[in-house]
Amino acid sequence: MKILKIEFENINSLRGKHSIDFEKAPFTGSSLFAITGPTGSGKSTILDVISLALFNHVPRLGKISKNEILATGAILTRNQDHAGASITYQCNSGIYTSTWNIETARTGNLKDYHMSLFDLASNKAFDLKKSDVPAKNEELIGLNYNQFIKSVVLAQGDFAQFLRAKKDERGELLEKITGTGIYRQLGMKAFQKHKAVSQEISLQQQARENFKIELLEEEELFKITQELQEKDAECKLLDASIKATEANISLKNTLKKQREEIDILNKQKQTTTDRLNSFIEENGAILEAHEKVQPFGEEIRKWALVQNNLKEHTKELQSIDAAIQTNKQQTYNCLKEVESLTGKILEDASLENELHSFTEKVRDLDKQKSDKLTEYNFLITQLKAEIKELDIKINERDLPKDLEIFNQLKSTSSNQLRYYENELASIDLKNPDAEKSRLEQQLENTRKAGNQAQKIQQLSKEFKKLTSEEEKNTPDLAALPQKIDLSNTKISFFKEHLKNLNLEKQNQLLTASLKEHRSTLIDGNPCPLCGATHHPFADNLPQKNGELDEKISATTKELESWSQQNTEENTHFKQLQKRISEIRSEKELLQNDLSDLKLHFETHFKDISFEKSEEDWEVLFDKQKRQIQELESYQKELRIYSRVSNGIPILEKIIDVLEQGKNLKKELDAIYSGDNINNDFQRLQKGWTQLKAQAKNLLENKALLEKKIAVAQTQNKELELSLQPLLLEINFKDIASAQNALMLETDYLKLRNQREEILKNAQNIQTSLQVLTKQLQETSESDVPENIEQLNTLLDSQTFNYKTNSTACENLRRSLFNNNQLKERIKKIDEEIQQKEEFTKRWRLLNELIGDAQGKKFNEFAQDLTLSQLLYLANIRLKDLSDRYKLDKPENEEDNALIAIDEHMGGQRRSVKTLSGGETFILSLSLALALSDLASRNVEINSLFIDEGFGTLDPETLDQTLDTLEKLQSESSKTIGIISHVDSLKERIATQIQLKRNGQGYSSLDIVPN
Repeated sequence: MKILKIEFENINSLRGKHSIDFEKAPFTGSSLFAITGPTGSGKSTILDVISLALFNHVPRLGKISKNEILATGAILTRNQDHAGASITYQCNSGIYTSTWNIETARTGNLKDYHMSLFDLASNKAFDLKKSDVPAKNEELIGLNYNQFIKSVVLAQGDFAQFLRAKKDERGELLEKITGTGIYRQLGMKAFQKHKAVSQEISLQQQARENFKIELLEEEELFKITQELQEKDAECKLLDASIKATEANISLKNTLKKQREEIDILNKQKQTTTDRLNSFIEENGAILEAHEKVQPFGEEIRKWALVQNNLKEHTKELQSIDAAIQTNKQQTYNCLKEVESLTGKILEDASLENELHSFTEKVRDLDKQKSDKLTEYNFLITQLKAEIKELDIKINERDLPKDLEIFNQLKSTSSNQLRYYENELASIDLKNPDAEKSRLEQQLENTRKAGNQAQKIQQLSKEFKKLTSEEEKNTPDLAALPQKIDLSNTKISFFKEHLKNLNLEKQNQLLTASLKEHRSTLIDGNPCPLCGATHHPFADNLPQKNGELDEKISATTKELESWSQQNTEENTHFKQLQKRISEIRSEKELLQNDLSDLKLHFETHFKDISFEKSEEDWEVLFDKQKRQIQELESYQKELRIYSRVSNGIPILEKIIDVLEQGKNLKKELDAIYSGDNINNDFQRLQKGWTQLKAQAKNLLENKALLEKKIAVAQTQNKELELSLQPLLLEINFKDIASAQNALMLETDYLKLRNQREEILKNAQNIQTSLQVLTKQLQETSESDVPENIEQLNTLLDSQTFNYKTNSTACENLRRSLFNNNQLKERIKKIDEEIQQKEEFTKRWRLLNELIGDAQGKKFNEFAQDLTLSQLLYLANIRLKDLSDRYKLDKPENEEDNALIAIDEHMGGQRRSVKTLSGGETFILSLSLALALSDLASRNVEINSLFIDEGFGTLDPETLDQTLDTLEKLQSESSKTIGIISHVDSLKERIATQIQLKRNGQGYSSLDIVPN
């Protein structure tokens, strides 16, 4: 897996968009680069971007969510509303781009993040949810998040500490570095599981013993069973006695209830007898009289109906006579009202014709008046439409004054038109629209010419400015090659001089006597021969001559100074070359643009010079705009004159129509003063017609009623002759008294039903008395001599004895049931214990092999295997870096730190504590690379970031280290980034990603050389 490109925007302190393309210069020239910058400038942010875009994780925060960003203020740059991260990488299956984005909504609330993955071969996005993108990246790369971080980011400082650690500390560091803490947890889990299962079995065994203690003895069990059988027999006898006593008590209660019911029926019988007597006394005579006349009821009711009809007809005849008189008066009043309207004396026969003739005359005058009003409104609308564009209001109450204003306005407009004709003498006013278009086109052309002239002047200024800059930079560019040659010569000289000095120093060390060698020993630093850090025989020696060391130091500083100067001069030379090339390209483009613009100007604007000043162009613009404005004013005044001229004859006609309308109104008011002739006509005509029809109907109704009265009188006489003799026979003197005796049929049926109900109740009560008396005699034959109180006392005694025996039986049964339950529980516990003991065997074995309370046993075993694998991979890497050392685990008699086998010293085993700083770095770097190999397994990692570890190295060791890294990079074709703030490392590695703090919490990112 190789990272090809990193892009991000507004991540942590790095505000704005940033891009690091490893497939472009300067990374294509050197795949070893440095990420430099002061603490807090954002060096680690680049690593955050990689893990964020791939896995939505950040090493310092873990999994990222909207709530995590809001809570910690991380990821999203302060005062920004969106952030994004993108990484393009190459793996075995192709090239892919993984992105991560987040933004705020219009409301200011932070939205949830979004992730996507693109296949650059097909240029299509994978159809994935955002939560599935990290898993897809893991599948494509072949590493999960933890493996990826350990494979790509190598913490060399952790391994330097790991090399020198004691055995116990080394195990903890290895667990931390490799993330293999799972083995400690497995050992603890095995111990805890075995302990928990064993404790469960112990608890169940204790419970089983407790249940056995509670079991009944065999003798006690037999005794309880025998007693239960005896108590059950006694309960059965007592139950039979209780039922017999309850039957006798029920019989006593039945007898008592029957006697009470007989008493109640006797009382009901007396009440019914009294009720019947009262009914006969109250309604007997009425019922008797009704039943006498009931055979003649139909004829009596018919006679009463005839009598009622005669009264109604007579009363109705009186009402018709009154209505006839009212109709005559209303007819007279209507006649007088029509005479008043028409102004004529009228007869009944001619009234309708005269009313119609008068109405037609009034309608004709009103129509003429309405036509004049319509004509007036039309002319007013026509006039308003004609003068709509003019600031004139029509006063309809004083139209002659309006006519005078119109004539004055026409005269004023005529004078103004003559003024504009003089001012616009050079313009063809017969075609004002065409002239206006011509003037506007002329103004537009002048504007275009002015704009193009301004562009020509601006480009000319830019061309002069670029020429001046070129003239200024050319001498500096010419002088730089000589300076660079000088610095190169100085660098070569000081390198050779430094090499000679170092060789002289080595010769001195090789030829030094034991005393001279002892003079170099310092307490606390290991002896290169024996490795001891305490040197008791190095005291009181002659003072060492440091002149050679001072020369080496001075030469090193001179070399660094000239190297830095050489880098700056080369950089400045390249920048000047690039800038002068850019200036010449820009001048060539500007020259072409100027030629094209001038040619275009001369072609399209022949009559105008582009060398006018800005003031001259403004004067020309104002003159042309003023001509257009005067022409527009002339057109406006011409429209005013035309509208006023057209409006004067319309206004004169309006005045004439208004006068004619006034004359018609006077003539109409003279003959008719009402509001609406049509309403008056319809009202009077309708009223006259209705009165005539009403008079006719009243006379016809009167004749009909007189006939009905005569028929009713005849019927009444016939009924009296037939009914009177029959009623006398049953002692009724006349028909009226018989009618009074006759009841309504509903009233009669009601009273008759009441009488029948009373008689029926009396019969039912008598029957019930006979039945109850017989039942009482039969029940008394089965009665016992004891009274109810004695029987209840006996029942209580029997019930008490039964309950006592039943409770005893229940207690005995419960004892037997509980004993059986205990046996079942003991059996079930035995089965469970047997099953758990089978299940526990594997946990007992696992606990014996790997388990303990601290998880130390299995963790030490696993870490020892991991250490062996790690050292094996480290020695493979170390062989490429240095052929002198191999790493090995310490043996029992050796120091518990790791052992370095020195192949140059015949395979001598040395503690890594005796190694120099450069040697320690090489070994720790090989361990870091080995961990990358261990984490990546079968996945090839071609992008590495080495985090710090360079600050403690002296210049010579630093050079050796960088040589080693350059060798590793060139042999493996890996892209290697070194994260550091060591100044000398920055000077040694030309390709850099420089991070600088800009203040206000923001940082900037630059790629050097750019």
